Amino acid sequence: MLEKRSLNLSGHRTSVALEPEFWAALEEAAAARGITLPALVAEQDAARAEAGAALASALRVYALRATRAAAGR
Repeated sequence: MLEKRSLNLSGHRTSVALEPEFWAALEEAAAARGITLPALVAEQDAARAEAGAALASALRVYALRATRAAAGR
């Protein structure tokens, strides 16, 4: 089941729906970097806009990469 969260990105409110496991991975990645979850999402929003990817997809890929990096892969 998807969990929808509302965030303020670039001065406007947006909602993102992800599975709870992805939200947990993103929160862990943000904590490991010493930044807030909204800051991490804003960072990924800016990066994905250049590539033309959907925000939810970009966040899932980031969560996967962060989890793999933390596991030493």
